[in-house]
Amino acid sequence: MSKFQGLSTSEKILLAQELWDSALEKETDITVTDSQKIILDERLAAYHLDKAQGDTWDIVKKRVMNKE
Repeated sequence: MSKFQGLSTSEKILLAQELWDSALEKETDITVTDSQKIILDERLAAYHLDKAQGDTWDIVKKRVMNKE
């Protein structure tokens, strides 16, 4: 990981973008387990019962960014 310490922020972002793009090329290789599907279905059902529950992306993003 120390190899990345010398990269500028913009270089790190470009590298991350390239990694993301390469992962998407093989997105069919990504599998979702049955237990993950159950959790997703439960969360979706809970959302449909009360669409006001949970936080907006802006709130979650701020919360995550403040943990750094």
